[in-house]
Amino acid sequence: MGNYDDVEHFDIPSAGADDDELTAELFRSAFRATGGSPGTTHRWRDMGPQQAESVWAALAAWVRWLVATYQLTTSVVPDCWWKHQEIVAELYALQRAEQVSYATDDAGFGPLAFHERLPHAVERLRNHTRTAGCVGLQTHKEPAPRLLAVEEPEFLEWQTAHHQPGVEL
Repeated sequence: MGNYDDVEHFDIPSAGADDDELTAELFRSAFRATGGSPGTTHRWRDMGPQQAESVWAALAAWVRWLVATYQLTTSVVPDCWWKHQEIVAELYALQRAEQVSYATDDAGFGPLAFHERLPHAVERLRNHTRTAGCVGLQTHKEPAPRLLAVEEPEFLEWQTAHHQPGVEL
């Protein structure tokens, strides 16, 4: 390989059939946890009370930082954000993405990837907030839970049937 300063003759190493693995390795650090690990990503429905308390505290501090840093309005993150599961889920995913984007071995792709995804997350938050209806009312609107009936006879029959077209059993 030539001198790295010689742009005219810069050779890009090829791993042959393993080029995909070489490319993956270059970008893998954007998805690794940082050197003092930012912690475990939890599934909300699986957390116990003590675990939930510390995760909520960290999320609340992070959301406060996010709203202040990016000057997000109540049409994106309403004051009652923590009462809306869909908004909490979006903010938690965004928090985790931001935390792991600062891996110690990252060459800068992690923060860039986070900032490229941020506008999409803001738009999803705006849609969730609009659906929640709290901003227009200037007060919290309790979400109506929707529980799907999965014990109905019609569904139980459906789940045991074959549904792949063109495939014979």
